[in-house]
Amino acid sequence: MDKIDPAMIPPGMDQDDIENAIANYYYSCTQVTATCPVKATTLGYYPNRGINIFFAIGFAAAAVVTLLLGLRKKTWSYTSFIAAGSALELAGYAARIPLTDNPWNKHAFETQIVAIILAPTLVCISIYLTLKHVCLSLNPALSRVRPRLYPFIFVPLDVSCLLVQAIGGALAASAAKKDLKMVQHGNRCIIAGIVLQVVVLLFFGASAGDYWLRVKKWIKSDEADPEALALWRDKKFRMFVYAVTGAYSGILIRCIYRIAEMAGGWGNHIMQDEPSFIVLEGFMVLIPCILLACFSPGYLFPQMAARMSAPKSARESDAEKQVQPEGHESHQQTASGDESGPSDAQTHVEPAPTPVLVESKGKEGV
Repeated sequence: MDKIDPAMIPPGMDQDDIENAIANYYYSCTQVTATCPVKATTLGYYPNRGINIFFAIGFAAAAVVTLLLGLRKKTWSYTSFIAAGSALELAGYAARIPLTDNPWNKHAFETQIVAIILAPTLVCISIYLTLKHVCLSLNPALSRVRPRLYPFIFVPLDVSCLLVQAIGGALAASAAKKDLKMVQHGNRCIIAGIVLQVVVLLFFGASAGDYWLRVKKWIKSDEADPEALALWRDKKFRMFVYAVTGAYSGILIRCIYRIAEMAGGWGNHIMQDEPSFIVLEGFMVLIPCILLACFSPGYLFPQMAARMSAPKSARESDAEKQVQPEGHESHQQTASGDESGPSDAQTHVEPAPTPVLVESKGKEGV
């Protein structure tokens, strides 16, 4: 229906009315027929059954592995967001399977659109949580932001991306039958949410990269403490960092692809290209989910796991303690030693042991 016979257009209808009438007609399609061709669907093709089954199994496996390893080590928040994102992706690709027989299946199409668009946002939250724990475990003083504040910065921003995309999807879905312009507004809202997500991801990448470079320089100096040096050289820790970096890169590529895919509107030529969707959407999310599931911090980064599983009061105390500049505690101890000498000498009148104690404390203060 690329060309419309003018004689078929009722008098008084403008261009918007015509577009809405066409959208309304196709919205009523339920099966592929001569008048409801597959090319007129949003996807424009019959999705490949095998690859969608593969993705569904892959995300199911990622969710199960995440829960098994994460719950065992009690990394509750990190585990729950990866598992939730993987489960949502599973629902999305499971919904694409019925589309392989009938691309006009509206319920399946709407389910896969919502699930696949929103799921990576949940996975991002787990990635954002890692920066705080890396900073606390290496050298909190080198971070430009207090490490405990990172989740309070990035998680709300990430949730905002999700809400903007959800609002756009709701607008598009509610107006799909009667108002094509409202559908376009919903589409722009979805694009805005994805653009915001890319900006947040780039901001996070810049923050993490800046901290990594500062630590790399510090670790080569004489000021590096043995614990941080040992962690930096630990192969398991580096494997965890590489896995998170790979996951971050995949999600970022996927979000950039989504901007290009949505920019042309529903049913544009990029959206109707299945190979690009499989590679830049499917694999760019499946690989991060598998990386985050298999390279669990509970086994590769035990400092993070121990901190996450500890009681809240202990976590806060640990965070405040570690965020103090290097040498702060030793300075306090020295000052305390200097003060305690005269104080003890003045307030405690004891037999022979007293001078010995004063002398010992005096030496410690120096």
